[in-house]
Amino acid sequence: MEEKGFYKKFESLPIEAQKQVLLFIDFLQKKYDSRRKRTRGKKSIANQKFVGVWEDRKDLQDSSKWVRNIRKKEWKEIGG
Repeated sequence: MEEKGFYKKFESLPIEAQKQVLLFIDFLQKKYDSRRKRTRGKKSIANQKFVGVWEDRKDLQDSSKWVRNIRKKEWKEIGG
């Protein structure tokens, strides 16, 4: 939309409607500014603090085996 056309339309509105337009513009600016800040501030998962926390655990080298063993142990306890 051309600037002149926008201003003509805006100025043709009653004062109360102009206030509503300005409030809506403020709302949109805040909404899109916060989105930009969130996406800009996101870190790669590789840079998160928890990455590598279990790196030295020998029992977790094969995660499928680890889960199987835990399940066997828990299911035996449940079954009596």
